[in-house]
Amino acid sequence: MFPGAQGPLSDMSLTAVLRRMKVAATAHGFRSTFRDRVTEHTDYSGEVAEMALSHAIGDKVEAAYRRGDLLAKRVALMDDWAVFLSGELITADADQ
Repeated sequence: MFPGAQGPLSDMSLTAVLRRMKVAATAHGFRSTFRDRVTEHTDYSGEVAEMALSHAIGDKVEAAYRRGDLLAKRVALMDDWAVFLSGELITADADQ
């Protein structure tokens, strides 16, 4: 999401920016907000959301059988997330 000169920025880079801005937020809070939004307001599966967050598969058997990367679904999810963040999408739940 935040490209850096040497690859994606680490969560500590974002944390340092938040501290300098004196914002009472954490990098993990951004990830938690994303996960809650996906679960409560979209039809994307939990598997797609977890893979988008780069979470490891906890179950060894499931991990052994999961071969795909769900890339097309993750791209669609992140496109929808970008639209949501930009405020371009007005949904029925906007009043809630």
